[in-house]
Formats: sequence, C-alpha cells, structure tokens
Amino acid sequence: MSDASPPVRRVTDWEFDRLTGAAEAHDTPLYVLDTERVRANYERFAGAFADALADPHVMYAAKAHTGRRVLETLLDAGADIECAARGELQRAIAAGADPDTLQYTAVNPPAADLDYAADLGADHPGLTITAGARDTFDRLERRGYDGRVAIRVNPGIGTGHHEKVATGKDAKFGIPADEVADLAAELQERFDLVGIHAHVGSGVLHGDLDDHCRAIATVANIAREVQHENGADLEFVDFGGGFGVPYHEDEEPLDVSVVAERVSEAVGDLDATVALEPGRYVVADAEVILARVNTVKQTPESTVVGVDASLATLVRPAMFDSYHPIANVSAPDREREPVSVGGPCCTSADVFCTDRPLARPKRGDLLAIGNAGAYGYELASQFHSQPRPAEVAFEGDSTRLVRRRETMVDVTRVEDELDDTHIGDEGGDTHVERQHADR
Repeated sequence: MSDASPPVRRVTDWEFDRLTGAAEAHDTPLYVLDTERVRANYERFAGAFADALADPHVMYAAKAHTGRRVLETLLDAGADIECAARGELQRAIAAGADPDTLQYTAVNPPAADLDYAADLGADHPGLTITAGARDTFDRLERRGYDGRVAIRVNPGIGTGHHEKVATGKDAKFGIPADEVADLAAELQERFDLVGIHAHVGSGVLHGDLDDHCRAIATVANIAREVQHENGADLEFVDFGGGFGVPYHEDEEPLDVSVVAERVSEAVGDLDATVALEPGRYVVADAEVILARVNTVKQTPESTVVGVDASLATLVRPAMFDSYHPIANVSAPDREREPVSVGGPCCTSADVFCTDRPLARPKRGDLLAIGNAGAYGYELASQFHSQPRPAEVAFEGDSTRLVRRRETMVDVTRVEDELDDTHIGDEGGDTHVERQHADR
C-alpha cells in the first residue's frame, strides 16, 4: 500500500487549514468531499480483488452516496454502478453511466420504480434487474419485461455493524435458499436469467469475516446448484458489498488484500464472474462534516456543546447509535475534556457524542465530524424545517461547490408551487397517471 493511499483516513488526517477555509467560504454546517480519496479507495479495492480473483466485476453501490460528483468520479475510474431505486438509476444516468451497464436491485419496488426499470430495459437490454421476491418477477412480466434478471438469495446469515443492516438474515431481503433452484428453473422460461445475488450486511471488518465468508460460501453453493441441476448459464454471482471502515480511532482498517483472498477461498471454483458492490468502503472516509460551536453549557453532569449541525445533517448516530470521530479544527492542541456534542433539534436523540474527550471547544470553534461520506448526505433531512447543507469537493488543490445550500424557498417549494386544481376531493393525487393497478 502506497503512502499516497493509506487504508484509512482518520479525521485528524484532513488538512485543518483547508477545512477552515472551506467553512469560511461556504458557511456551516458543510459537507466536505475529497474526490481523490474516493478514487483511491475504489482503485485499492478493485486492485486487491483483481489480484485474488479472475476478472471480478466491481460496481459501486450508489445508495451510499449518490452525489453527482461522486458518481462522475467513480465512472471516470472505471466503476459500474449498482442502484437500489428508480432515483438512483436516474442519477447514475445523469452522471454519465451507460444504462446498459447498470444493475437495479429491486426491494419491494413501488410501481413507478418498476415502470421506469422495465421501460429502461426495453431500450437498453444490457440493464440487469435483481429481485428478491417471486411477486416482483410476476410484476415485471406483467409489464412486458423479459430481459436480464438475477435472483437475490437470502442465505440466512447476516453480518455487519448493527442488527438493522444485517440483511442476510432478514426476511425482507431475498428468496429463501431452499427455494432458489426451483425459482431459477421457472424464471429461465420467462426471462434471461443471468445471475445470483446476495448482500449479507454492512460495515464488515476483520472480526466479521468468518460469518461473511460463510454466507459467501453458501451463496456460491446455491449458484453451483442452479448451474448444475437447472443448467442455468449464469453470467455472474454477485456477493454484494458490506465492506466496512473503522469509525473508532482504535479500530484497524480492512486489509483488502487479505479480504480478497478470504473471499476467493469462500467462493471456490465457480463458472461465473464474481461481482462485488462496495459502497461504504469507497466513500465513508472521503467526507467530513464541518459544524460551528454556538453554545457551551456547564452542567453538574457534563459539559454540553451545541453546534449548528444536527441529526437532520447526519442521522446515523441517532438511527444506529453510530460512532463518528470528532476533532476540534480550530484548536486541536487545546487541553482535552469530556464533552457532549449535540445539535439544535428538539429531541434527546440529536447528539453526536456523550462525555467524549475533545480539545476543549469554545463558542465559534469549528468541529469536524469524520467518516461522513457513507449514508451521510443520503439520509439528511429537513427536520425542523432546516435547509440541507451545502457540499464542497476538494479536487487536487481546488475547492469546488458541488451542492448548494438549500434555502427556505427550497424547503417550502413543494407547497408554494402546488396547484390547487390538482387536489381531488379526497386530497388525492388526481393528476398522476396510474399505469398499473398492482402498485
């Protein structure tokens, strides 16, 4: 691993002077993206798996961060894109992706999503649609779709940093393993069955690899069964993503060369391309959030530090009890003391850390919240009618605004521009064409 591309970037590795300049130019809260880090992470991952596997297909899981500059950077680096929703398909295409290279993983897809995907597939037969429910395949067929499909498998094994992301054992995701072979035989008569897919969890580090690889071996065996017993000519077996980054300062980063070797061993002999979908690994440590301290309150229990970022800016600590490293950019060498950092939302969940030792914050200080690139801006909201923040990208020596800060006009636009003639007597959406009754 070269010094230019270390396996992890800690929040203290960012150039604090440059972060300060970005905050002064663009205000806070502010997302700061490093596109060179995005590219380096992808290339490190793809290179390690290319050394361990014969011609793997590495896609980027867009749901981690669909920002156009992220997608453009990865497309330029040679990545294909895996999408989990209609909007992600549209954003990937807008960023320059060839629709014939896209993979759409449908999870309980709304009718509008399937409409769009089926129409896209009619014009671009290279599109692949992955589904984890028989019902979804039936709905596709009713739309006239007979193109490329993959079966999402539920291996019954989940891994990852939180039970809410252990998808491999969640009944919501995938066809039960013992039903896949029969479904594959059926689908070969109705579609172009090209793949088997599974995603077992998110945030996988070295301690999770045994379970992760056990799930991969299970899926590989299912694929072999489909090939040998059903004669399916599978183009690929997609083992999803889930590869993690160390959020805690004392956690070791993944050695992706070791991970690639472990995955290769788990896959074994397989007459199909091995596909992978890193998301978090590519973008998590490539972005930070800058927040300004506005309140410092001493209480008998602790020192409470208020900032202008909130759970509307970054919801992961509230949603997953996630740890995000925090650094005092303004005074990194100041004496450390335990503080609790929270935002302006009227809920006790709006807290980024509790009693954590930080360089003592003062009003006006700039704090950086690390590892914000994965599921950060993606899950940002307008809670409390807070406009969502701006996002800038560090690209070499330049700093580029890639997403402007919302205003209150943006927050209220969908109400202010509403045409009353489109509201039915029941308050329904009478102007939306409902093409299919199955919903």
